[in-house]
Amino acid sequence: MKLPSIIEEFKPEIGIVLGSGLGSFAGALDANAVVPYSEIDDLPQSTVPGHEGRFLLGKFAGKRFIVAQGRVHLYEGRSAHVVTCGIRLMAASGIRILILTNAAGVLNTDMRPGEWMALKDHLNLTGTSPLLGGAHFVDMSMVYDSELRHQFLAAAAACETIMFEGVYAGLLGPQYETPAEIRMLGILGADAVGMSTVLEAIQARALGLRVAGFSCLTNWAAGLSQEPLSHQEVLDTGAAAAGRFVNVLETALRNGLD
Repeated sequence: MKLPSIIEEFKPEIGIVLGSGLGSFAGALDANAVVPYSEIDDLPQSTVPGHEGRFLLGKFAGKRFIVAQGRVHLYEGRSAHVVTCGIRLMAASGIRILILTNAAGVLNTDMRPGEWMALKDHLNLTGTSPLLGGAHFVDMSMVYDSELRHQFLAAAAACETIMFEGVYAGLLGPQYETPAEIRMLGILGADAVGMSTVLEAIQARALGLRVAGFSCLTNWAAGLSQEPLSHQEVLDTGAAAAGRFVNVLETALRNGLD
């Protein structure tokens, strides 16, 4: 994949992938340019509501960002290699830190919808990997950079924003989980569940990037509430929580995130 000259010349320092309902971060960015995915050869297009399908280049809190506003998922019929194309592009642009965000169902009852969870580990239950095709034996013992996570947790505390730590289970989807599956995930040690992020994190670590991951806890997982699950609830809760994450990110950067 050829890196567009406008991205190459901008020289971003930090990359961020915005999950469902979290696109409002774009409004906080001092944007320099917009690059639709459709203008980049071999970059897949998302079909999911809430995923714009474009890169934003701009400055935020004194740092140059490349922002992926929308992602492609396995459940759209794509391979693990294809859904991580954007990660490889951002790595090629020169970033060293990648921030992954997602919307997730919460199954740890000590947490609650509407809050944020910093990922300290994940369960890749998608049945695949972006590293297929060779003996790519990448160490995954510290997928999510502990130093970055602690800097974000300190920033959240300074902002009086609740941010939990936990394990994210990444599943194939697109259907939501059954109550029995949620009970299984709890036994396996998951605190939240979603349909993205794990493959991106694997690809990023294979490329030597430092990764921080965050779940916006948008709803109770199946069996923990009488309310039916819906994508609209995910979008609405994510949009409401996005502003708090922007404040945490800005505080972390002002405090010398590195």
